[in-house]
Amino acid sequence: MAILDSKGRLFGKLSLLDLGAALTILMVVIGIFFYPGAGGSVAQTGGQPVEVDVMARGLTVLNPEDFLAQLAEPGQIKIVVRNQPYSDPVDVKKVESLPRSVAVPQPDGTVKSYPDPRPELGYTVDMLLTLGGNAQIVNGVPVLGVPVKVGTPIEIDGARYNFRVSTVAVRILDDAAE
Repeated sequence: MAILDSKGRLFGKLSLLDLGAALTILMVVIGIFFYPGAGGSVAQTGGQPVEVDVMARGLTVLNPEDFLAQLAEPGQIKIVVRNQPYSDPVDVKKVESLPRSVAVPQPDGTVKSYPDPRPELGYTVDMLLTLGGNAQIVNGVPVLGVPVKVGTPIEIDGARYNFRVSTVAVRILDDAAE
């Protein structure tokens, strides 16, 4: 009796393809349940409180004052960090409107800042938002789905708005400070 017959069966009973599929499934199951990784998933909820300051410049809206008031209303919003949705909603802790100004050179060589007189800027807003939530801390870096550092692009997603901002500051808060 041959080890491998003409139909590709081992000892005439077990197909080599079936044996390969069974070994592949066994290795996948062992990999999932016995070796999940050192720290588990980074997309876990909970964690340590953090605050993230983000800045939006030149956001075009019909009524900037109403828009800023809508953002400042208590409630939670969803964020997308580097195209990865964060599972937990975050709080908008503070909304600050930033003035738009233009540098005007003076005859004596100095430069003074004046409000920008262009009429189209009545429909744009520059703002600084402070977002608060809980994040996992990995190697000293807060993780909101993905690590968040200064310069990280974040997408703010609300009921009637969706816009991108840039991270300008990240603070890890003590649990006792809450």
